[in-house]
Amino acid sequence: MMGPRQVEQGALFYNFSIDAHVPADHLLRSIDRFVDLSELRRDLAPFYSSMGRPSVDPELMIRMLIVGYCFGIRSERRLCEEAHLNLAYRWFCRLGLDGDVPDHSTFSKNRHGRFRESDLLRRVFETVLQRCIAEGLVGGEGFAVDASLIKADASRQNGIECEKGLPPEATGRAVQEYLAVLDDAAFGAATEVTPKFISPVDPAARWTGAHGGQAFFAYSTNYLIDVDNAIIVDVEATTAIRQGEVLAAKRMIERSMERFDLYPARLMGDSAYGSAEMLGWLVHEHGIEPHVTVFDKSARQDGTFSRDDFTYDQARDFYLCPGGKKLTTTGTLVNDNATMLYRASKHDCAGCALKLKCCPNTPARKVPRSIHEGARDMARQIAKSWEGRTSRRLRKKVEMLFAHLKRILKLDRPKTTRTERCP
Repeated sequence: MMGPRQVEQGALFYNFSIDAHVPADHLLRSIDRFVDLSELRRDLAPFYSSMGRPSVDPELMIRMLIVGYCFGIRSERRLCEEAHLNLAYRWFCRLGLDGDVPDHSTFSKNRHGRFRESDLLRRVFETVLQRCIAEGLVGGEGFAVDASLIKADASRQNGIECEKGLPPEATGRAVQEYLAVLDDAAFGAATEVTPKFISPVDPAARWTGAHGGQAFFAYSTNYLIDVDNAIIVDVEATTAIRQGEVLAAKRMIERSMERFDLYPARLMGDSAYGSAEMLGWLVHEHGIEPHVTVFDKSARQDGTFSRDDFTYDQARDFYLCPGGKKLTTTGTLVNDNATMLYRASKHDCAGCALKLKCCPNTPARKVPRSIHEGARDMARQIAKSWEGRTSRRLRKKVEMLFAHLKRILKLDRPKTTRTERCP
């Protein structure tokens, strides 16, 4: 039997509970049990005026941003629409049935104002991390670090040759922020190499061809994770070059030590973090085992002996060449006081039968050795062990988190509003 046609009928009173309409197994119910924003208002109090109209509750905005993060809603305009219509979102944001959803422009204004000035978003992140530590999800024994490129919201076709500089009429928030970070070691001062192009709408973005295809403007997002449960311990954005990524890794490690008393026993990473200076920083300054691929370009391609063909005697501090002769050093440092040169005598090299395979174009052979070579040797030995093989597998957990960021949360490109793009 066909049922009657449903016709909307107004009622004078409704008996309705929004809590009863949110399923018990809904994701937001699980999250809500652990969300504690009780200190948020205290942290933001100095950034609000004691006069005027009441502002939008900052806890409401943070809860809405959590909803957007969990459900991949990148657009704040759409987030406001969804929070208005979705009962589960209203329940999580404490809006009830008749609570007003803030305008989408409120988020942009607070992000570039109070939230940035108070460093609020980092405080929220660290509150969640502290809860993970308290629950035993973060042990601090093994950390992994890596960086991933995030395409900037800037057209490669509109790039300007860097030698010409920004046009005089270029203004706006993006330009001001670029000028403000020119001396930051993770951005403008990360390298002296001038990029080929600069974007007039987002000049802090770096022109890069790291993917091997067409070059584009990008940033790097850097993760430091605890490998036990793949919990993100710290995150930092830098310019898209190796020097900035290495500096970010140091900052994140030191910040985890200072703020959370997390002293990792080992750090896992690829060759981007395998420079002699970085390995020396890990081993000699912090006592961290470098489970890192060594960045080494000492191998020669012309058929002559490479540095690996020479044997170093650590006890007596000299090298032995393949012909059995000694290479000694005076202790003088070169290359910004980071390298010592070990030289063979001209007499030994002149009569050596292996000279054509060793130094055909110079009177005597010399071998450079970094002052951090001990840390490099340690990293090489770890890489050959079963612990090193295990670490190479565990560090892939960082890639899993980058994939989650880009493919599930859709944050593979930063969002820029029209007013921010226009000079």
